[in-house]
Amino acid sequence: MRRDAYFVIATAGHVDHGKTALVQALTGTDTDRLPEEKARGLTIDLGFAALELATPDVALRVGIVDVPGHEDFVKNMVAGVGSIDLALFVVAADDGWMPQTEEHLQILSYLGVRDAIVAVTKADLADAETLELVIEDIREHLEHTPFADAPVVTTSAPAGRGIDELRQALAGALAACPAPADFGKPRLSVDRVFSLAGAGTIVTGTLAGGILSAGDAVVVQPGGCRTRVRTLQTHNAQVDAIVPGMRAALNLADATAHVDVSRGDVVTVSGTGEAAEAIDVQLEMSARLQARSNRAHVLKDGARVNLHHGAGHLPAAVQLLDCRRLEPGGQALAQLRLEAPVFLFAGDRFVIRDWPERVTLAGGIVLDPDAQRDRLRSENRRNFMAARVAALDDAAACLRGLLRRDSILRLDSALQKSRFSRVQIAAAVDALAAAGELERLESVAIASGVWQASGAAVAAAVDACHREFPERAGPELTELTAQVAEALRAPDLFRSLVAGLCDRGFAQDGNVLRRAAHVSELPEALARASEKIRETLNEKPFEPPARKELLQLPKAREIVRFMIESGDAVQIGPDLVMSGPAYAEAIVRVRAHIEANGPATVSDLKSAIGTTRRVMVPLAEKMDRDRVTVRVGDRRKIV
Repeated sequence: MRRDAYFVIATAGHVDHGKTALVQALTGTDTDRLPEEKARGLTIDLGFAALELATPDVALRVGIVDVPGHEDFVKNMVAGVGSIDLALFVVAADDGWMPQTEEHLQILSYLGVRDAIVAVTKADLADAETLELVIEDIREHLEHTPFADAPVVTTSAPAGRGIDELRQALAGALAACPAPADFGKPRLSVDRVFSLAGAGTIVTGTLAGGILSAGDAVVVQPGGCRTRVRTLQTHNAQVDAIVPGMRAALNLADATAHVDVSRGDVVTVSGTGEAAEAIDVQLEMSARLQARSNRAHVLKDGARVNLHHGAGHLPAAVQLLDCRRLEPGGQALAQLRLEAPVFLFAGDRFVIRDWPERVTLAGGIVLDPDAQRDRLRSENRRNFMAARVAALDDAAACLRGLLRRDSILRLDSALQKSRFSRVQIAAAVDALAAAGELERLESVAIASGVWQASGAAVAAAVDACHREFPERAGPELTELTAQVAEALRAPDLFRSLVAGLCDRGFAQDGNVLRRAAHVSELPEALARASEKIRETLNEKPFEPPARKELLQLPKAREIVRFMIESGDAVQIGPDLVMSGPAYAEAIVRVRAHIEANGPATVSDLKSAIGTTRRVMVPLAEKMDRDRVTVRVGDRRKIV
């Protein structure tokens, strides 16, 4: 059985070379729909037609985008070729290669279009010798381009000459094209918006990256307007779902009540990221500009330009990283700072035209679709961008670059705005984890080197505390957090780090981390001084002095801390310390009194223990915190 395959092609070529007439001859559709186009005999905006082709194995459902050829409407031409699989390159036999032919060729090259069919039109206006010279000239112009080996078909639309041969050439080329990729992230760049009575907002475009179905919740970017797909049409037929490579019309539910949808907006789904106001890119300027143009082409650092992407365009400022100007034949890493948010993926291609929209200056590829404006020319940033250039098709390499730059990845958003599926990203994470390049910690991954260095830093801090203060159980976690705050940047990561250390010879006691084998002991000098404090606490065990009185004794601060950590003393309240045995005895007496007499007041318990209200109030609150007693009204009972 034949399988269905969906592709989109677009015309390209100089004005008045017969692109629209050729499309009509192929499809029966006149794509000039505007009154002004009819009046002027000139294509101004994008036109659309459908074409069905067949091979023995494949039924080809082809959407055709007819673009304007006049230099005043190049921005509309770029909007039509942003998501195509093949170019129908048109050169008139009576004109030959012309300036817009050349500019369209460069635009197609910048956008990564690699397949084309060349149609020589108006063959009835040239003799055989002229046609041969025109084809030879076309071949010379296409040499050293992606279209050097493109089939050339001679046609005359009015006479129907070569139309069948052109259909066959298109079918053969498209049958050899790989199917448009489905990586679970559908995006439709809107190239037309209109309203119909009773239906509301209709948007059209070419779907890429994933499947959309009627009823799906969608997001219109930039802006994040949430809406729903009411119905879908492709090739003038209503369908339940559309796949990558389809031109389609979407009826968006209630879109006009929330946002003004425009050409260049992107219909996508949640979980694919947000629009950004800066992108890191690699730029290239065709060497052909120097050889084939009389204009001086140069792209200067800081220049204001028009960024053309998908079906949209917007102003941007160019920040070149390593040079002051980009000239024909050159490449450069750069950041584009946008005057409005843009929704792009890593790997997307774009075109740059000058601000007056007279000249196509350069093209490029997105390296980071969520770029930060700070530290643009740092070595870390430059290394990341240079590595990304060579890694855009390798999910593991892209993740590795992010780890080297950021050290920490949120797994739910890593490579979110990329052409990798969630399955591919998960597999790349697994591969890097297996290779020991990252540690996976629930929702995040961290570079193994950073994780190991952080663990080593915390362990070293614990060991230093044990050496310098053997009387302490260990440093408090708040002290240790400062050791790795810059590297880990998140409390959850520190908790995971501590948990990992506790599996490898450490122990956490409340807010303290220690070596499991560490036993606190007072240095000899402090041990002698501690006897006086012990005597003071034991002299009147249930009427201990205020803490500030204890701290007046020699070395008292270090000794009291040691006694509390070792359990020899108990912190009853902010200003009260009691010996450990005395606290244990107080608990025994409180339990005995309540068991014998029922719930008791503070006064009752004060008498039972033999202490004062100064001590009993914080002592009762301490027993509440320790779940020995529970307060009910003004009385306490045993838990």
